[in-house]
Amino acid sequence: MPESLTRESDLISPNTLSQGESGNRARLKERYLRIRSETDALSAPLSAEDQTIQSMPDASPTKWHRAHTTWFFETFLLQPHAEGYEVFDETYNYLFNSYYEAVGERHPRPQRGMITRPGVDQIGHYRAYVDEAMTLFIDNCADDLLALIELGLNHEQQHQELLVTDIKHAFSLNPTWPVYKTREQNPAANDSAPELRWHDITAGLYTIGHTGEGFAFDNEGPAHNVFLHDARIANRPVSIGEYLDFIADGGYRRAELWLSDGWDTVQREGWEAPAYWDREGTL
Repeated sequence: MPESLTRESDLISPNTLSQGESGNRARLKERYLRIRSETDALSAPLSAEDQTIQSMPDASPTKWHRAHTTWFFETFLLQPHAEGYEVFDETYNYLFNSYYEAVGERHPRPQRGMITRPGVDQIGHYRAYVDEAMTLFIDNCADDLLALIELGLNHEQQHQELLVTDIKHAFSLNPTWPVYKTREQNPAANDSAPELRWHDITAGLYTIGHTGEGFAFDNEGPAHNVFLHDARIANRPVSIGEYLDFIADGGYRRAELWLSDGWDTVQREGWEAPAYWDREGTL
């Protein structure tokens, strides 16, 4: 998911919380702390070295994601709106800005892996410093700023996804095949897939896009009508075992299973399996 999904226009007039939700500051604070702790939990299995590496220009180090999401709250909420707030470190505005032109120059994205300092521990202190200020801020800020806090939380959840996809790419380039989490650390990996069932979709006009007063990014609306042909959709994603069956059945060698552009890509790129899969033995 590209970072550019969150635009500066979202910061000008965010369409996020309803009036009812805006009044529930306790719930918003709980949500803030939960989402912030989820980022820390995603980072916990990684060493300081893991969190610093940048495996390609389109990826960012784990440490950078942790700092950038913190910088968002400091820059757009605490600095302009929290009386008496002192920034943690003046240099962080340059280091951890992503693409927000209005708030100043920024470190080149392809060189984020060169930021060895501040270190992982210092970024942890930065997050704690901002979290302490934000928990007080949520209690006392103006109602019209609560929507911006919600935007910041959804922005952080975007970066949680990026954090995982970026470290997955980095680990794929390591010839020792490091593991993010063992099966013992992630019991859900041992769960079997639910029974596969199919849902029929009848051809006709359907409304898609965001409706209601809850959070949505600008590219999720407005709601509009689309025509869908008859189709079927599964009740869950494909399992690894099912995808192995697809490969064993010649899925990457059978043109009839692909659209034209997809088959051209299979041929051009020499695809035989999904990214990060490695063949052991024969199928």
